[in-house]
Amino acid sequence: MPRSIRMLIIAPSQGEILEAAAIAYNEGAEVSINADIEAGLQELRTSGADLALIDVSLDIGAFHSQAKAERMVVPILGCGVDAPARQAVAAIRAGARDYVPLPPQRDLIVAAINSLIERPPVQLHGEDEALRKAVSLSLSVAESSAPVMFSGERGTGKTMLAHAVHEASRRSGRFVVVECSGPQDIVGSELFGHEAGAFAAARETRRGGLEKAAEGTLVLRGLENLGLENQSQLSRSLRDRSFVRIGGSERIALTARITATTAANPDEEVRAGRLRADLAEILGFVQAKLPPLRDRGSDIRLLADAFTQSYSELDSTGLRRLTEEAHRLLAGYTWPGNIRELEDLVHRAVLLSDAEAIETRHLVLADGTPLAEQPSMRSVSGQPISSLVGHTVDEVERALILETLEHCQGNRTSASNILGISVRTMRNKLRSFAEAGIPVHPAG
Repeated sequence: MPRSIRMLIIAPSQGEILEAAAIAYNEGAEVSINADIEAGLQELRTSGADLALIDVSLDIGAFHSQAKAERMVVPILGCGVDAPARQAVAAIRAGARDYVPLPPQRDLIVAAINSLIERPPVQLHGEDEALRKAVSLSLSVAESSAPVMFSGERGTGKTMLAHAVHEASRRSGRFVVVECSGPQDIVGSELFGHEAGAFAAARETRRGGLEKAAEGTLVLRGLENLGLENQSQLSRSLRDRSFVRIGGSERIALTARITATTAANPDEEVRAGRLRADLAEILGFVQAKLPPLRDRGSDIRLLADAFTQSYSELDSTGLRRLTEEAHRLLAGYTWPGNIRELEDLVHRAVLLSDAEAIETRHLVLADGTPLAEQPSMRSVSGQPISSLVGHTVDEVERALILETLEHCQGNRTSASNILGISVRTMRNKLRSFAEAGIPVHPAG
């Protein structure tokens, strides 16, 4: 793989850490080793990183808080040699995502790196016509610098398709993803970078995504979450083909190809005033809409079989196969999380099955709830599909939103995730229902 993942290692000793570094390097990562927190922060300021592996004997909390204060976003893994459980727990509480024991196990280091790399493009495989159209259109402009907007529900493979376009483009630079959700001052720094002194905690000049992706591809993930001020600055940068770091005055040439993903309808976002029309026009020069998994028919079987084989090999469980009953259950589910949900569910089934056949009892959600207990596509709001004939789309949509909200006990975020819409869209829908006099479950 191309060496596009930067791993920052911070540890006072060298022995086992060098083993971890060697594993990461052999898996395609660029590796930097630093002896203490301050040296690690300085490396992060000057060169950036996609992952930090920090010894739990060091002050992970200080690293996390200082990085956050300087608007530097990097996932952290704690590590240690025979570290007591309390240290591992303390590291996670201080901001680490997980703990990796040393001496390192290759599989754990590889898993950490792979979590930052888009999964193999099995998601792009399928016979569905809408999927093929989106893939064909995107790849046909791959070797140009044209912006592409990838739309579709969460988990449909938007970022994966953006990566496929980057690979097909033969561009010499990196593939960089900037998350548009979160505090917008941090998003601004992640996107444009900032100069030393731009704000109180800005000790060093820091490159943003536009600069890191020079001669490569930048993906704005979740465009619907980008604040209007950042949208304005980005729109100006795209028109001028140059940008300025926050707190700076020097204009830097913009040589990255800019793409975006969104789970929202761009036209609706423009009409609602949440997305600038000029930015939508620029980024939407080519629009690839990925279909939800529930609309892809036989592709569900194709993908499920591919994931079964992949995880059987990865976890060395021996060959596994889905029974016909299991396939029928998968085909009837609504898949609110789309391909990613299917992949995770099949992975759990591979691990839970103790024989070659994966049966319906092995198909469970993350919390252990059997898939068989979930609503199928044969019913919406407790009604057979045939009984919905005669109702407007708005009526069916309203019933689905309200019932999902009821199921989530009023939790807007959980309901939005299930429905594959943004929390902002959910709130706007609920506000319109309330204004029409329709009872809405109180926030939970």
